[in-house]
Amino acid sequence: MKSSIRRSRRAALAVALGSVLALTATACGDDGSGGAGDKGGEGSGKGEITFWDNNGGVRTDVWKEIIADFEKANPDIKVNYVGVPADSVQSKYDTAIQGGGLPDVGGVGTAMLAEVAAQGALEPLDSRISGSALNGKLNQKFLDGVKAAGIDGKTYSVPTSANNGTLWYRTDLFQQAGLDAPTTWTKFYEAADKLTNKDKNAFGYTIRGGAGSIAQALDATYGQSGITEFWNGDKTTVNDPKNVAALEKYVGLFKKNTPSADVNNDFTKMVAQWDSGTIGMLSHNLGSYGDHQKALAGKFKGIPAPTQDDGTRVQVSNPVDGLGLFKASKNKTAAWKFIEFAASHESNSKWNETAGQVPANSEAAQDDWVQSSEPTKLAAEALAGSSTKIVQLPYYLPDWNTISKADNEPNFQKVLLGKMSPKDFLNTLAEQLNTAQADWKQNHG
Repeated sequence: MKSSIRRSRRAALAVALGSVLALTATACGDDGSGGAGDKGGEGSGKGEITFWDNNGGVRTDVWKEIIADFEKANPDIKVNYVGVPADSVQSKYDTAIQGGGLPDVGGVGTAMLAEVAAQGALEPLDSRISGSALNGKLNQKFLDGVKAAGIDGKTYSVPTSANNGTLWYRTDLFQQAGLDAPTTWTKFYEAADKLTNKDKNAFGYTIRGGAGSIAQALDATYGQSGITEFWNGDKTTVNDPKNVAALEKYVGLFKKNTPSADVNNDFTKMVAQWDSGTIGMLSHNLGSYGDHQKALAGKFKGIPAPTQDDGTRVQVSNPVDGLGLFKASKNKTAAWKFIEFAASHESNSKWNETAGQVPANSEAAQDDWVQSSEPTKLAAEALAGSSTKIVQLPYYLPDWNTISKADNEPNFQKVLLGKMSPKDFLNTLAEQLNTAQADWKQNHG
């Protein structure tokens, strides 16, 4: 594992070095194109800017509406929209950083923020935010997430939205069983037991054992243990004895209160199974609301992850989406105007209502559509509430995706099947994370 991490680090450093060398051979035009390290300029605040949407196709229509609104309010600025599919946006940024052609503004979520910022491509935005109409209007936990995902504690993107872990539950089944809503972990486990009747193919919960299982497992683990920090000095807390005990209890649900087929569940299979079956609870996020509404209208509700018995909610961070200002832009004044506009109350509300996510703008989070959608309203309140503690996952580690997916999803399936203990699983995960953290600090200390 250590050698694979070092190979990953060498590759990341090679990309960064390549981007610098590419600058010596790449001329930058007035359209804002350029590579990492190009200082760009503030420009006149008029003319054309280019915007890359990091989820092109899915959100194209709403972005075009916002751009039309912006151009109407700023007739001297034209925004060229480029929709980039989510699964290829990272490679497109990397290519442009090395060879030129970066946009003025681009969608940069926290999952990729560190790698883009580490190559010198993004402008720190702290002073621009503090001097703008956005100051004090952005969800502080979202801002904390952006800073934690960066390389030096600076704000390299303006947060626009976030998803949130949601516990969906069947209100009809809960009512029939005389159960309270699963608002605490105690009530969650009680419901998982009481709603299970294997003879009738009824189960209390469906667990995610396939692709995407690690983040959900960590959410349940930290949520129960109450540990609020991912690092204790240079060592991760994932294998803390409290977390080991919490994971043991959580995976104990498998086959006892869940279908055995759950070991292979990705989110698509999990959601389809819940929508068509007699399963009491499902952990996913706000993104599956539309599917549940079609299948189970009037028979379900969604709440944030359960709390401790004292009401404290601990949850791991969800990726925060945002807009970055690229250093190579020749017209940063106009580019910043567009970011400000897109993150403003009206635009941020419009975007998030379409996407079904939680607005980063605190005024947008109070709008009627949020308040009338109970799962979104509760998620917004949880993300803004003082009793919610967010464990910041280390998205800044170049090896995070590999560690949390390819390296450990098969191990989590072994845990469910009884072939690996939760303690050994978390110890293995911890060793990999500690090595990756040490490597990161060595190269960015």
